[in-house]
This record gives sequence, structure tokens and C-alpha cells, in this order.
Amino acid sequence: MNSEALWAQGAQQFQQIFGDSWTKALQSFQSADVAGGMSGAVPLQFSSTKLQALQQQYLHDAKELWAQGLQAAPEIKDRRFTGEGWAANPVATFSAAAYLLNARTLMGLADAVEADAKTRARIRFGVEQWMAAMAPSNFLAFNAEAQKKAIETKGESIAKGMQNLLHDITQGHVSMTDESLFEVGRNVATTEGAVVFENELFQLLEYKPLTTKVFERPFLLVPPCINKFYILDLQPENSLIRYAVEQGHRTFVVSWRNPDDSLAHKIWDDYVEDGVMAAIDVVQNITGAEQINALGFCVGGTILSNALAVLAARGDEPVASATFLTTLIDFTDTGILDVFIDEGMVKYREMQLGKGGLMKGQDLASTFSFLRPNDLVWNYVVGNYLKGETPPPFDLLYWNSDSTNLPGPFYAWYLRNFYLENNLVKPGKLTVCGEKMDLSNLTLPVYIYGSREDHIVPINAAYASTQVLPGKKRFVMGASGHIAGVINPPAKGKRSHWIRADGKLPATLDQWLEGATEHSGSWWTDWSGWLKSQAGKQIAAPKGYGKGTRFKAIEPAPGRYVKQKA
Repeated sequence: MNSEALWAQGAQQFQQIFGDSWTKALQSFQSADVAGGMSGAVPLQFSSTKLQALQQQYLHDAKELWAQGLQAAPEIKDRRFTGEGWAANPVATFSAAAYLLNARTLMGLADAVEADAKTRARIRFGVEQWMAAMAPSNFLAFNAEAQKKAIETKGESIAKGMQNLLHDITQGHVSMTDESLFEVGRNVATTEGAVVFENELFQLLEYKPLTTKVFERPFLLVPPCINKFYILDLQPENSLIRYAVEQGHRTFVVSWRNPDDSLAHKIWDDYVEDGVMAAIDVVQNITGAEQINALGFCVGGTILSNALAVLAARGDEPVASATFLTTLIDFTDTGILDVFIDEGMVKYREMQLGKGGLMKGQDLASTFSFLRPNDLVWNYVVGNYLKGETPPPFDLLYWNSDSTNLPGPFYAWYLRNFYLENNLVKPGKLTVCGEKMDLSNLTLPVYIYGSREDHIVPINAAYASTQVLPGKKRFVMGASGHIAGVINPPAKGKRSHWIRADGKLPATLDQWLEGATEHSGSWWTDWSGWLKSQAGKQIAAPKGYGKGTRFKAIEPAPGRYVKQKA
């Protein structure tokens, strides 16, 4: 048989292999159980036009890949398959290219499904998880870079990888940074202050003024209880807390306790009344201010909005202005997290945790990590275990790994009334602390910030708050994601933010963007100017912490609550 015949035979076999792969992929999709709360498999329907185009593209790309063979390595830009090891190994490069072809095709199949939006999103999420897990870079037998390093180190990288694996099994999570290099209170959460109040849910931190005068209205920050407060105080140069103090605000911060079994019965109302409302009251008592300014970040913002609505229903307005950073108030668009939420899942959590128990912090952390599996899971599996590397020090990732529990009843109620039923934006539908919730009563001025690439609070959802809060509003959009977009100090000169000069807030974000202007650098300076306009006149800065014997300094900031491990 001549070379042309051999080539033709090989090409035919290659086409048959890819054709079989296509058929099996299609069959697996058609028998997929697409809804977590449904019993039995639901056969999927596909757009015939998209399916035909996808199949033709698949066969075309497969033939091209085969035609290149091992002689001309295909160009691969995916960073999982870059590096000298991959470039020098044509078999590895070919396997990576074949994997990427199959991944594109499977994602195309997901997009070709004819179903409701939630079903399509679930299918796409499942395919993304499977493809991320099956990448050849995740296996020593196929990872050319890991093999190259093992040879160069004479096996030491493999031994170190095993040590890393055993260490992570012991600690219960994949290491994203060298956690031994960080300590809360020593080199993260170092802004000087003191604990001036505590109850079973939180400690209230007051920070030492850095100016001779402060604004008469004190400033209270409410972080999410799903994570620890020091995301707002990682290092002096990127600390939003320190920045607020430097701007002349007498600053207080809620440091939530990391729940143990003694708090396993706590409900949403407890966090509103004994948490945020208690903190507001204490700040007023310490400072003597009739009104304060408040900021809520993520879930902290949701709790703050509930506290303000409860207070308004009682005829009380102790907060002069509120800032909401990447906060969900209208839960119509919850982004990728929506794939986890349906009646069946919420009922399961209610049966499991509704009467008591803890939603473990590590379970929550794993869920959020798998929203970005290549960056926050498999990247570290490859580096830590296959290459035997120690991840570099990174304060943000140290904080990300410092997980917190949630009381089960709190969590189950939160899922049903916000994520599933979106009751907060329905006037009178929701009762919190004995009061009917009606956001139309919140007439205070608000500053609303959303991050353009946020996968936890989608930018459309952040903007939606402008449509349900009736007071005077300022909306700003920042670049990047949920954390990096927020923690963006001006001195760094990074990223951009968008502002609409005419102050108009049309019905949709797209309409708002038509009149918005991009500004380089951090949004912090814009927010600082706005907050100062809400803060009143300046008065002499206090000489000490707290007030009298009732609110005396208990211990130095950051306090002991934040150091409790899940």
C-alpha cells in the first residue's frame, strides 16, 4: 500500500473516531437529567440548524487537526497548555488541541439545546465543570510541563506534590497561597483600632483617627457574614477601612462571629436586629450622633437594606446615607448561582438545616471556587500536586481560604425568600423582625456600586437596586469582578470606572451605559467625595475609643472573633 493510501486510511479512521465521539456526546446529552429537582431523565431537543452547523464545523476542524499531524504543532493560546514542556512535546500538544476541539463542540451542543433559560444554564454549567476536570493538563500522564519538571528535578517535584496533597487533605481545602506566611492582626487586618462592643453575633471595631478632625456623622461598615471583614483591610495600601479613616471619617466595622454549634439556631432576623441594628445603635450611643452613614458589602448590604426597612417601618431613620457595594436587593438576576436554586434544592436545605445546624464554610467556599474551576481549582491542583510547587503569597487568596460557617436556619430562609422567591422587592410580602418590608420607605440617599465582571452579583443585578430604592441615588460601575473591582485603591492607578454625568437612571443598565463615561483609575475617589457630602461638619477627633465604662475598649483590633476558624 503506497503512502497516499495509508494516509487516506488513517484519515478515514481518524474521522470515524471523531464521528463516534460526536455520536456518543449527542447521546449523552439526549439522556441527560437536566433539572436537579425533577425525577427521571428528560430527553433534550436541539436546534437542527445549530446542530448541523456544529457537526460540519467539528468534522472540518478534526480533519484540519489530523492533516497537521504531529509535524506542525497547532497554535494553542490556552494558558493551561503553554510552556516549553508542551511546545517540545508534539504528542502532548496534539492531545491538548484535540481536547480543546471536543470542549468547543460540547459547549456548542449545550448552546444548541432548545429549552428554557435555566435548563440551558444548568447544562452549560455541567459541561463546563466536566470539561475543566477532564483537561489533559490535570493528569501527570498527559501534562508535559509536569513531566519535564519531574525529569529535571529527578522526581523531587512528584515527592513534593505528594507532600502538598497530604497537607491539603489534612487542612481540608486546596491551598491557593502559602497560608503559613499570613496571620490576622500581624500582616493582614492591621489598621489600628479596638473592640468597643460585642455580643454573641459580632464585635464592633472602632478605628483610631488619622486626622485631627473627623466628620460629625460616624461611618459604619457592614461586611458580608459569609466571609470575614478583613477583605476590607488586607494591607495598609489596599485597605478600604484605612482609606475611610484617612478621609476623616470616624470609622466603625462589624466583625461577625464565625458561628459554631452555639449559634446553629440563629435566623435572619437575629442578624438584622441583634447584628446591624444593634451596631447602628451602639455607634450612635458612642458618638452621640443623631444619624450615621453606613456601608454594606455583598450580603452585608442585603442585611443592611433589611435593617433600614425595619427601622423605617418603626418610624426611625438613624442612617443618613447608605452605600451598597456589589449588593443584591432585587434578586431577579442572580447569575451563575441560579443554576443551584430551585424548589427542590431549597426544600432539601430547609429539611436539612431549617430547624438548626451549620452550613459549613468549606462547602460554601468550594461552591464559589467551582464557579471558576480552571482559575480557582484545577490551576492549584496542577501547580501544587503535579508540579510540586508552593503557591506564591497572596493576601486576597489567604482571606478567600479563611472560610466561615453560617447558621442553618439563616441560610435556608435566605435561599427561599431572596434567591428563590425574590420577596424583598414585593411590598408587604416579607416580614422581618415583625415588620412588613417595603423598600419604598427608604428615602435616604444611596451610593450603589457594581463590578462589570462580577459573577456573584451580576452587574445588571447591582444596577437593579436603582429601580427599587426611591431616594436620591448615585450609581457607579467598576471594572473587574466581585472582589478585585471593589478593592481597587486609587494609588494603584488600576482599572476604570463608569459614571453618568447627568445622573439619570433609566430602566436598564444598557440604557444607562449609553450615557455613561469611562474614567481611568479607582472609583474610591468618587465615592469619597459623595460620602463627605453626607457626613456633616468636621469636629475634633476623639482621643480614645468607645465611651465611658459601658463601651470601653475590650481588646485591640481586629479582635478575637475574626480569628475563629470554621
